[in-house]
Amino acid sequence: MTKKVKLALLGCGDVAHRDYLPEFHRVAAHAEIVAVCGRGRERAQMTAERYGIPAVYTDYVKMLAETDADAVINLTPMQLHDETNLAVLRSGRHLYTEKPVASGLHHALRMKQEAEARGLTIVCAPCVMIWPQVALARQILESGEIGEVHSARGLGLGGVPPWAGFTSDPAPFFAAGGGPQRDMGVYPLHALTGLLGPVRRVTAMSTKAQPEGFVITDGPFAGKRVPVEEDDTWLMLLDHGNRVITSVEANNSVQGTRAAQLELFGLKGTIALDLIDGSAPVHVLSKGVWREVPVPHERASGPDHILGVRHLVECLRHGVRPVLSIAHAAHVVEIIDAAARASRSGAAQTLTTTF
Repeated sequence: MTKKVKLALLGCGDVAHRDYLPEFHRVAAHAEIVAVCGRGRERAQMTAERYGIPAVYTDYVKMLAETDADAVINLTPMQLHDETNLAVLRSGRHLYTEKPVASGLHHALRMKQEAEARGLTIVCAPCVMIWPQVALARQILESGEIGEVHSARGLGLGGVPPWAGFTSDPAPFFAAGGGPQRDMGVYPLHALTGLLGPVRRVTAMSTKAQPEGFVITDGPFAGKRVPVEEDDTWLMLLDHGNRVITSVEANNSVQGTRAAQLELFGLKGTIALDLIDGSAPVHVLSKGVWREVPVPHERASGPDHILGVRHLVECLRHGVRPVLSIAHAAHVVEIIDAAARASRSGAAQTLTTTF
């Protein structure tokens, strides 16, 4: 594909305006957004005017029927991914989807089958495996400097709500089908499985720190009471096989921590890194001494989500298979499914997928 890849944007909420659209100029040499769809006409129109998008919709079915886009960027709330991702694929479009790809393994596998049957490409967030700090950690890990890794831990901390300065409605993050295990836990789950291999068994515990919910204190939804329907505090233990065990904490019940979001413990040393901020240095313990390793990065700070969209564009232009694959994303969804069963039953769960 030599001409520009035409993209349609489905969802123009907080994440679109905070992380994706301000960085789209880095993809603009090879891609353009030709349509935007949002639930509210006013916000969708504002998005189109601000970023020069020619077509505006409030009905994604109509957008899929009328647009000439090659692919869709799906930034809708996670509870809508089963319906919207499948609709995108059935319309014959390639797909970049925010995380998680689906609400459960069954839906993720349906998407995988649909894409394979139609010859379509799916690129799945979170794009941690192509983020610069994780790529650097992989290089250090593969160099053997910290020795064999048999233990690691990851943190997916979403902050205690209400969230100051959040301009969209946060309710979907706490509604059934949401929760920190799906919102933030996917970051360390993708990183740990991407660096150390797929998981074979899972056990977990979870609880609800704010069962009464909370009231939004500022922004356009100030005063709204948000129920917390999903457990907001999770601890997962993962058996990767080959004598490797890891843990993931995912919650909305921690104000902050001094611990690294990802730590890989080798027999000779440790790698510690920030999973979200790609500008933060990677810390390495080797021969008893800690050192900082600067990370080559493009965005000033924070998560570089646009790299996932750029990855989709590159896959389409060059006909290559994505690193951020539906198989990997489906495996992470199965881990989350299994963790929920383990928390309810108290018994370790065996996984069926790999990547």
